[in-house]
Amino acid sequence: MVLNNIEKLIEKYNNAETTLQEEAQLKAYFLSDEVAPHLEHYKPMFQYFSQSKKEQYTKDVPLKTKNTKLYQWISVAAVAVLMLGLIVPTFIGPTEEEKQEALLAYNQTIDAFNLISIGMNEGKQQLNSLILVSDNLNEGIEEAGRLSEFTETTNKIFKNK
Repeated sequence: MVLNNIEKLIEKYNNAETTLQEEAQLKAYFLSDEVAPHLEHYKPMFQYFSQSKKEQYTKDVPLKTKNTKLYQWISVAAVAVLMLGLIVPTFIGPTEEEKQEALLAYNQTIDAFNLISIGMNEGKQQLNSLILVSDNLNEGIEEAGRLSEFTETTNKIFKNK
């Protein structure tokens, strides 16, 4: 009966369904000398698990301390640069005359873009007119094709040719 129970526990163990108590039973069974011959191949695995629990790392781990003074000075320099970046533009910023010149240049640029836009809109209207002419020409060619069919049919009826 014990062997049958161990086989069921091994099956549960392989399916990852065992509890800690059941795993302890399996460990105790495989560490004993009374292991069934057909289950001998599980014995090294459980022996490895019991030995690996006893292992400890005994070497010293050296911890290097970092030089924090350099990082402190870098942070101070970064704050100084940010402060200068925020304060200096307010004192050295553009004068009223420069602002007026920039606004005048902006307005002239907008006027130039408006003129270009007007010219492009006129060109678009001319292209629309060309498209309309092209469509009418294509319709005329189709009508001419129908006229030649009509002429051929008329000639057949009157047997002119």
